[in-house]
Amino acid sequence: MTDKDFQRIAGLAGRYTGIVLGDHKRDMVYGRIARRVRKLNLFSFTHYLDYLEANTTQELSCFINVITTNLTSFFRENHHFDYLEKTVLPELRKKNATAKRLRIWSAGCSSGQEPYSIAMTLLKASMPGDWDIKILATDLDSDVLAKAKQAVYSIADVDGLNDATIKGSFQHSSNNKEVKVKEKVSKYIHFKRLNLLENWPMSGPFDVIFCRNVVIYFDKPTQKILFNRYADMLSIGGYLFIGHSENLNGVSNRFENIGHTIYRKIF
Repeated sequence: MTDKDFQRIAGLAGRYTGIVLGDHKRDMVYGRIARRVRKLNLFSFTHYLDYLEANTTQELSCFINVITTNLTSFFRENHHFDYLEKTVLPELRKKNATAKRLRIWSAGCSSGQEPYSIAMTLLKASMPGDWDIKILATDLDSDVLAKAKQAVYSIADVDGLNDATIKGSFQHSSNNKEVKVKEKVSKYIHFKRLNLLENWPMSGPFDVIFCRNVVIYFDKPTQKILFNRYADMLSIGGYLFIGHSENLNGVSNRFENIGHTIYRKIF
């Protein structure tokens, strides 16, 4: 992979996804794009990039899938789910008591562990059964969305969960090597492919948005645009959960910092 190849890849990634690929990502990019080069029986990275630009409709989705990073687990950054259960949901039960409506968005949901963890938290908090509750789960990568929709995970994926959560929310396969999320959990979730830099078809408003470990791949100007759009989609007082290495300092003044990478919309 020549310097020119990497620059072309980084340029295409930025154009279509907003993701910034610095030189420190070069080895990762090499390994992932090389798999596409081999699979398509092409001879070089240059040939692949020429092929991508000539066949954007067919290949762009595959290109996006291989350059995006998907690292997740059930109840990752568990303090967020504790706060959701013990503070946010009780507050929303009072605030939305008349409308009996709750909307949560998991942006960058990867293979589904985050939205399923949110749904399990709703059940643990005993949200009323007559409420209109929906969790929108979106991601740029169509491959991980397909896995998320299947709701099937390995035993290792749930290894760190307590027995009550596993028994209440998952069904074991006949060979006991996999588990499937129960319908009482998955019924709340609607999965949809979405590029955060393009138009958002949903209207909102959302009460809660999870966007964790997503914006770290974007430059500062893109982050400012993105968080302003999130603020537009949240109700006043709505909550935004971001990743442990992220913050809104110098990015947005429309949120107050609650602490522990939890923010609340103020205007």
